[in-house]
Amino acid sequence: MIGRIAAARLRVLGRAGPGLPWRLQWRAVCASTESELERWLLAGADAPLAVLAGHQRFGHGQQGRPWQAPSGGVWISAALPWPPQVDGTAALGLAVAVGLALQLEALGLEPRLKWPNDLLVQGAKVAGLLPRLRRRGERIRWAQVGLGLNGHNPVPPGGLALARALGRRRLDTAALSARALLALEWAAAHALAPERVRREAEGRLLLPEAPVPFEGELWRATGLASDGALELALGPRRAQLRRCF
Repeated sequence: MIGRIAAARLRVLGRAGPGLPWRLQWRAVCASTESELERWLLAGADAPLAVLAGHQRFGHGQQGRPWQAPSGGVWISAALPWPPQVDGTAALGLAVAVGLALQLEALGLEPRLKWPNDLLVQGAKVAGLLPRLRRRGERIRWAQVGLGLNGHNPVPPGGLALARALGRRRLDTAALSARALLALEWAAAHALAPERVRREAEGRLLLPEAPVPFEGELWRATGLASDGALELALGPRRAQLRRCF
């Protein structure tokens, strides 16, 4: 499978450049790609690394919620190189979301970003992200991202498989995995371009229609800050809502 993914990545990459020198591991079935990646990193491996699975039994997403990951989708945990400082860098979650949106747009789809970490197509979830910056003291050691992308797998209510969105019965999961890796590469390549990342993300942002509860009041969402926060307005007042992963 790793060979198929690598070949598909090169086909999609074309002449755009060499990209990241990935080291990849494949698990047909595992408890969690995140746990597998953690073991690899603890053994001394350096980014860029990615663990991909055909099926996860005990994946988890934001705030530890179960992450359904059946066969037919793309399930990845990756460690990316990232600038060591926080100031002047892009929001990791926004950068990966934009990178993945660009790959889906290349397939003819129109993804929208549902803040803070989901991508929607036709109003339904096709992908979820779990972005984190791993630190040592005040310095960033690497960026760590969990990424789930529906291919032709069964999906829960509110979800959508890309195969259905594209009018197909099945999709090549190796090719989808390659596009997911390229999305991560786009994020790493634009880590020092926070304004471009913010602008690209905001252009795809699905603003909440309902008022947003914040500190006991109901605010209106207006856009995104460069650090990934949701910008809010209440009359002349302004605030920013942040999510921790």
